[in-house]
Amino acid sequence: MDERELAAETAFDLSVCLAEPIHRLNGIQSYGALLAVDAAGLVEVASVGCADVLGVVCGPGVPVVDVVGVAGWADVARTLAAPTGDRGVLGLTVAGGAFDVTVYRSDGRVVLEFEPPTAGRPFVFSQFYPSVRTALTRLQHERTVVDVCAAAVAEIRALTGYDRVVAYRFEGADGPGEVIAESVAEPVEPWLGLWFPATDIPPQARRLYERNWIRVIHDIDDVTVALDPPVLPDTGLPLDLSDSTLRTVSGFHLEYLRNIGVASSMSVSLLHEGRLWGLIACHGLAPRRLSAEVRAACEFFGVTLSLQLAAMQESEVDRARSAARSALSRLVAELDGEVVAAVAAYGDLLAALVPADAVVTRSSVVGGRPPGETALRALWEHVPPLAAGQVWSRDELPELAAYAEELSGVLVLGLDDDGGAVAWTRRERRAARTWAADPGVPVRLGPHGERLTPRGSSAVYREVTRGRCVPWTDADEAVARELGYAVTRQAARNSARLAALNDELRRANHDLDAFTHVAAHEMKEPLRGIATTAAFIGEDAEDLDPVTRRRLDTIQGLAQRMDELINSLLHFAQLGQADLRRAEVDLRAAVGQALEIAGPRLVECRVELIPPPPGTTVTADPDRLQEVLINLLVNAAKYARADLPRTVEVGVESSAVFVRDNGIGIPLTHQDEVFRLFRRLHPREARGGGHGAGLAIVARIVERHGGTLWLDSTPDAGTTVWFTLPGTG
Repeated sequence: MDERELAAETAFDLSVCLAEPIHRLNGIQSYGALLAVDAAGLVEVASVGCADVLGVVCGPGVPVVDVVGVAGWADVARTLAAPTGDRGVLGLTVAGGAFDVTVYRSDGRVVLEFEPPTAGRPFVFSQFYPSVRTALTRLQHERTVVDVCAAAVAEIRALTGYDRVVAYRFEGADGPGEVIAESVAEPVEPWLGLWFPATDIPPQARRLYERNWIRVIHDIDDVTVALDPPVLPDTGLPLDLSDSTLRTVSGFHLEYLRNIGVASSMSVSLLHEGRLWGLIACHGLAPRRLSAEVRAACEFFGVTLSLQLAAMQESEVDRARSAARSALSRLVAELDGEVVAAVAAYGDLLAALVPADAVVTRSSVVGGRPPGETALRALWEHVPPLAAGQVWSRDELPELAAYAEELSGVLVLGLDDDGGAVAWTRRERRAARTWAADPGVPVRLGPHGERLTPRGSSAVYREVTRGRCVPWTDADEAVARELGYAVTRQAARNSARLAALNDELRRANHDLDAFTHVAAHEMKEPLRGIATTAAFIGEDAEDLDPVTRRRLDTIQGLAQRMDELINSLLHFAQLGQADLRRAEVDLRAAVGQALEIAGPRLVECRVELIPPPPGTTVTADPDRLQEVLINLLVNAAKYARADLPRTVEVGVESSAVFVRDNGIGIPLTHQDEVFRLFRRLHPREARGGGHGAGLAIVARIVERHGGTLWLDSTPDAGTTVWFTLPGTG
């Protein structure tokens, strides 16, 4: 039978692939076992052959306690009740064998997924965490999206051993993906710069990626293990495996992986505001199983990388907003009369706010090289009604394809509730794009008939994309919104606008502080549980070997350190919530009170205090000022020089308070870092220990007073910390 005959018998229907219910495929990967337990505690659904995996009878109708034991079932209940989301992972012993167990709820049942541990056990957190922490720290020092993703794929490949790890960035929620970073083994062909069609990841797969941070396929030739019974009696559908770790793989996806020469894979989701921004895709040339710990680390990478990318995007938006505010101040200060006409009078300013080919309103051309009148009329016919301050943007306008050379994309800001609007327009950008497959022909005739058959960089498809403009960024839209806020509020009343913006900022800061407080507070109880459990184990088990006892001590020590860090974080958050009680404070007396706590450290380190002259006063909250002085005096003791004399002086110069020591100083390259929370320039136990929160707390208190904090420091010559307190003469 030739290829055409085979294709006729196995014609590929892309619509079936795009609509396949991949979360209800009624099967799991064969190396594990699955049990779904009903409300009565009986196994209702079980993977075929689960007894071979678990070593105990475990089919439908078996009480779950006969499988995992009463204590194990209680552990499952506690895991599901913990405030950690809808899923949890724990270790259970079944028939004398150890298993990593993922638990979650689905279709009204409790689902348990058992995985035999991989080689490399036992897992030692104190050995594993430092390398992961170091890798995550590297991500934080990168400055661009591509650099961050490049660092991430390199770290994940080193952690997992996959042969190819790439970072995709999607063009829109449902668009194609571009490989923006990669780390590959020597024989693997590079994909950097390639685009992959949107059909490679259908909508239902994208929804699951948004729901689960990580997806692992250990062997594409694995034989799927079916579930018994195949459908639930109350729904008539297979068990929903949306949250499953062991979920089997769509045949379409398996064939896709075979077509690109992949034997095992892992995908880590990159999310922004809950939507799929991109993926870290890992490919192995041979089957590969990852331990639960490594998977957890990769999931942690995905979460951290998503937060880092979001922070970079927010930073870009904030910079754009800040730049826009200074430019907008001239416009809003002179707004008078009819809003649209007043805004249109500042065409040069509008053109500077957002990069565009032209700026137009419904009735006039404000600036730039505008499209023709016909194109503009067609544009306004397709712009939906917008309220004042509302923004609408498109990178492409298929309805206006005939005008693409003069108008291909638009960013529109509603100015009032009567249809008034200003629009920034861009012409099409003709861009060369390299695809791993022709995006217009995702299904091709291959050795197995018509299939999704992507190709690598050795056989790529190049095209010049048309009909799209340079995409509008979040910063562009943020600037447009900023203009909308400014116009609508200033048109009503300038003072009211400023007050509302300040209130909004205060609310945002309050919510952030409240969130930090609640999040840190909720972490304390499980930490206490960890420390207490480790202590009970040590007390109850008298025959523990030295290694195990040392590990228990390590767990307790780490839990205690985390508790101390959380206390510092709680205090840091509370500083942003408490009201200040400003008063005129005698600085010399305040230093004397600070010595009640800081004095012993100064005496111990033989540091001489030079107090401010009598009669020196500042305006501050007395209690908060005490914290500032205590932290700075203790730091002077901690970082005192090796030889005598050692001094620390407190005083006021040019309306600024200073605390000056002659200690070891701070290198210029690290002077910005010392004010970051939990940042220490020395090993944790060196120079009296601590958590690196002191100067961050000082900075927060000065900020709450509306002051400014800075320092002058030279290594081996001492440090002067300066801060202003508004109202201090």
